[in-house]
Amino acid sequence: MGAVAAMVQEEGWEVGGSDENVYPPLSTFLASRGIVLHEGYRPENLPSEPEAIVIVGNAIKRGNPELEAVLEDKRFYLSLPELLKFLFLRKTRNFVVAGTHGKTTTASLLAWLFAAAGKDPSFLIGGLPGNFGAGARKGKGDVWILEGDEYDTAFFDKRSKFLHYLPEVVVINNIEFDHADIFPDLAAIQLSFRRLIHLVPRNGRVIVNADDPNSLAVCEGSPAPVTTVGLGPRADIPIRAIEYNQEGSEFEMFGRRLRIPLVGELYVRDAGMAVAAAVHGGVPLESIAEEGLPGFLGVRRRGEIRTEVDGITVIDDFGHHPTAIRETLRSLRLRFPQRRIWAIFEPRSNTTRRAVFQRVLPDALDGADGVFLADVARKDQLPDVDRLDPRKVIEDLRRKGKPAFFEPDASAIANHMADLAEQGDVLAVFSNGGFDGIQEKLAAALRRR
Repeated sequence: MGAVAAMVQEEGWEVGGSDENVYPPLSTFLASRGIVLHEGYRPENLPSEPEAIVIVGNAIKRGNPELEAVLEDKRFYLSLPELLKFLFLRKTRNFVVAGTHGKTTTASLLAWLFAAAGKDPSFLIGGLPGNFGAGARKGKGDVWILEGDEYDTAFFDKRSKFLHYLPEVVVINNIEFDHADIFPDLAAIQLSFRRLIHLVPRNGRVIVNADDPNSLAVCEGSPAPVTTVGLGPRADIPIRAIEYNQEGSEFEMFGRRLRIPLVGELYVRDAGMAVAAAVHGGVPLESIAEEGLPGFLGVRRRGEIRTEVDGITVIDDFGHHPTAIRETLRSLRLRFPQRRIWAIFEPRSNTTRRAVFQRVLPDALDGADGVFLADVARKDQLPDVDRLDPRKVIEDLRRKGKPAFFEPDASAIANHMADLAEQGDVLAVFSNGGFDGIQEKLAAALRRR
């Protein structure tokens, strides 16, 4: 919301807004742009002009006093995706990157491949790309790169956000069950993806993971041409001859040897999808190989080194789905060979707080040499029968012979971890939230030893 607010202001609109628990960097970013930000929701925060457009974020629910005033006064309101559609996306080439895993990295890399080729794309990404320093930007080119989130749009629109983005090209990395708070099962998620596919015009393109049956299934009957990309033998665009080292990954596509400074199969797959989409969009392969891929700086909170203390490395990662955790641990194993890797996980997302992944989380975490689990976030919001039992996950890991520990919060984990950590260890923190500043608490506890 903040990044788009700044982008709308640059288009000449007067912009203000309301939020709860306002804190840097968003508060300072908006203040630097002269955007008025009210802390807390009150009817008097609304602009006096009756024709002002009110953008309602998808976290806003009925009962919010500011929203209730909007409804009672019959003000004109839109969701954030609708705003993007009406103001920015109607006359542009829109590349929508979707899927359960890797869409932030793939969208960031795709935007960078266009930018490195001098095409100055616009983008909206649910993360902080290292090459841009912001999650949204209005460029001068005719291409938009959008991270296509399948989560719902607003309190008044329960369709997935990505259905508003007028896609010319859709990239589907993979599809698994997630968002258990709004989707009852995998079939419901696939239905939403099918609806996305059926918005692609016949002169557009669907680029899909050839190795994922769930993704291939949603493309059946696509009105637009479908191109498959993958490691398997049936891919239209194969990814071949993969090699890893501690500094990066190499692979072959389009008859060219390519290298990306990220380690692991998950990043090779993300890169392969981005390369295929960029080539389709007219980015020269030479630019991709020489400037684009080698110059990619990754995304904040995706295997990001946060600090090093006494030879102990603290990694921050957004991973919260078992598949993402498993694949990130495999990546870290390649990146830090011969080093002991600890996984520190906070069950915080609306899915991992639930018992949906009770059986598979131990297998995902088994790739670490040792594991810490925190208590379930906001656990009082869920009945016992529906809630993940982190102690049971720890018991299952111990039965596998894994050193595994439950601690209730970030401070307790940091203190216990500091007692166990040895020089050379890698402490990988997995959470889709702030985890109560655990990275700083780990560093402080390690320094106190």
